Formats: sequence, C-alpha cells, structure tokens
Amino acid sequence: MGQTIAQKILAAHSGNETVDIGQIVTVKPDYVLSHDNTAAISKKFATLPIERVKNPGQCIIVLDHIVPPSTAQYANNHMTIREFVDRNRIVNFYDIGRGICHQVVPEEGFAIPGALILGADSHTTTYGAFGAVSAGIGRSEVAAVWATGEMWLMVPHSFKFIINGKLDIGVTSKDIILQIIGDIGADGALYKSMEFYGDTINDMSISSRMVLSNMAVEAGAKFGIIPPDKKTDEFLDGRAKKSYQKVFADDDAEYEKIFEYDATKIEPVVAAPHNVDNVKPVTEVMGEKIEQVLIGSCTNGRIEDFHQAAEILADKKVAPGVRVLLFPASNRILKEILIDGTALKLIESGAILMNPGCGPCLGAHEGVLADGEVCISTMNRNFKGRMGNPESFIYLSSPYTAAASAVTGEITDPRIILS
Repeated sequence: MGQTIAQKILAAHSGNETVDIGQIVTVKPDYVLSHDNTAAISKKFATLPIERVKNPGQCIIVLDHIVPPSTAQYANNHMTIREFVDRNRIVNFYDIGRGICHQVVPEEGFAIPGALILGADSHTTTYGAFGAVSAGIGRSEVAAVWATGEMWLMVPHSFKFIINGKLDIGVTSKDIILQIIGDIGADGALYKSMEFYGDTINDMSISSRMVLSNMAVEAGAKFGIIPPDKKTDEFLDGRAKKSYQKVFADDDAEYEKIFEYDATKIEPVVAAPHNVDNVKPVTEVMGEKIEQVLIGSCTNGRIEDFHQAAEILADKKVAPGVRVLLFPASNRILKEILIDGTALKLIESGAILMNPGCGPCLGAHEGVLADGEVCISTMNRNFKGRMGNPESFIYLSSPYTAAASAVTGEITDPRIILS
C-alpha cells in the first residue's frame, strides 16, 4: 500500500523510509510557532533543566493576538516575550504590527512543500495549503520542542476530498469548507489528515486554499493538506526560506474515506450559532438582524477577501446601526489595499479599518459584542463567548455574504447584490 502526503512527510522528519498509520514517530519539525502565548510557554520552559532554546532558528514568534496591548498585563506579557527572544537569540521574531502569525509565516517563506511545522495555535493547519504538514500542539509540547528540538506524533488516517466544478457567483472556498464541516461534523475528521483535490482546488488562489487548510481543524483534523503546484511555486518564488521538494501521495495511498463534491451545487452558507457545524444555506437565515460585521482574521483577512467585500460595498453605504470592522491579516495586506484603493472604497462605505491582528476573534480585544448582539464574521469559530460575550451570537460566512449583510443590516444572500 502506498503512502499519503502526511505519511511521507512524517517519515522524512522521523528518519524513516515509510511509516504506518497509527505509528508513533519522533519527529524534528522544521519550525515551531508561538505568539502572545509565548509568555506562558517561557514560564513552562523555565522549569526545565535547560538554560537556552536548543535551536533558536527553529522558533517563530509572532505577536498578533492582542496588539497593541490593551492592558498592563498584556503589555507585561509582551515585554516578557521580547526579553525571552533576546536572551535566546531568536531571529524569527515579529513584533506588533506585522500581522497574524498564520499570514506572516507564509509571507516570510517558512511554509513550503514538504515542511513539518508545529505551533501553539490550533490554526497552524493553515500551512497545509502549501503542501506542508502542520498542526497545532499544546504549550507544554512547544516548551519541550524548544528544549529538545523534537517531539512525538501519531501518524493519522487520511480523508480525501475531491471537489470539481466551477463555483457560482458569490460562492467561495469559505462556503466549501463550511459545507464540508456541516456535512461531516465538528469532530468528523478527528485526528485525521484532510487532503483536498479536484479542478476546483486547482483553480483556487493560494489565499482561497489557505481558507480550507485553516478550517480543517474545525472538523477536528490534525492536518489539512493541498498538493503543491505551479501556484505554490509562484507564491514562494523569492520568499522561500530554503529549497524544497514537493511531496505527493502515491496512486495507491490508503484513505479511510473519500468524499466527492460538485462545486456547481454549493451555495452561500453560514455557520449559525453556536457551533461551526450548524451550517445552513444563507437563504434559510436571511432577514436575521445584525449589529456587527467582521471581515478579516487568519481565515479571510487577505487581499482577495477585501476585494470581494469591495465588490459588494463600493458605492454603497453600511446600513444604519451596523458596525463593520476590517482586520487585514498582515501589514503587507494593509499596505496593498491602501495602495490599490480598496481600503478607501470600504472606508467610504462606512467600514472601520483596524490594525493588522487577530482583533476580536478570540474575544479579548477590539470589537467585543454586547449582550444579545449578532455578528456575521469571516473568522473560523462561533461558539458561545468566542468574541468575548457568551450572551452574543456569531454567524460565520464568506466575505461576500458578510459584506452583503452589512449593506442591508440583516443576513443577506450576496447573489442578490452581485447578480
């Protein structure tokens, strides 16, 4: 039996020619990521009989969750992180203003085909969009990797998703992944590797592919992998941190399940409160009044997402009583939407341009909801209290659907405005 992409990359990083599903392997990741939680991890690391990080070049640290800091406690945490970075001579450090870690890591060329990247954040799965194996791990595990340069992983079963056909107007990769999660459930791919194939995937931009890999974890997946291609090479040209070799599954690779989708039949959907797998066609929830719209996050805060929002909002106005918050995923994206005029169009519609960062996604900073308020958001989670208030309600959607809802003041099918 052949090997999947996950098996091949785990084999390469554990010194094996092949690995078996269910096998426990000790791997040496290319990089290990942390963010604002580095302060807490550094305290765990201080309890180990190790004075310095074993391999400083293996570490990537990005301050992104609460930037700039909103309290003295958060400011002190950032100070602790900067001191840790200096003490351990960590070069791959990105301070506030650079952007969200899951955008910065690809932009800086760390996410490459064949890489193994682990991180103290569940959405580390994002880098699978580049043909890498990447996964979230716990804080204690990160501290252990800092100390030893390695850790163990279990080789997962793999699910294969084949998606063919041309997407309809107003439908995006966000609708695809939400539909998949709605179909298989929030634990439907628990500790599996999700691999995505088909001409729909081939036609997607890198940004759209990142949405799929980012949200694979919302189905419980350990990895969310898309085979690399020419678009991957084009994105990495001039930015890849090192040379790479593309990894592909064998023709006879073993998949526990295979799912096939006709993209022409997928329509705009939302994940309704309070579960990401509570997925409904937008037509079923149209008319739900909203108070806030969030366009951004590590899921949909890239250039094409703001372009899609501008397709809807340009020459229109945000509905009275609605707040629209725009969170670019990085400083580079912020600069580009300023230069190409997208930001101005969105601001003139009544949207508020925020600093690059996670913002209200984790419920600790910028844009927290009031009791009973409803937000439609392009982020990746909508459980109770996710945006800081368990008495509020979050719908997840694509940028098209979020922007269309901003215009009407209620959840709206974007095809009504785009057609």
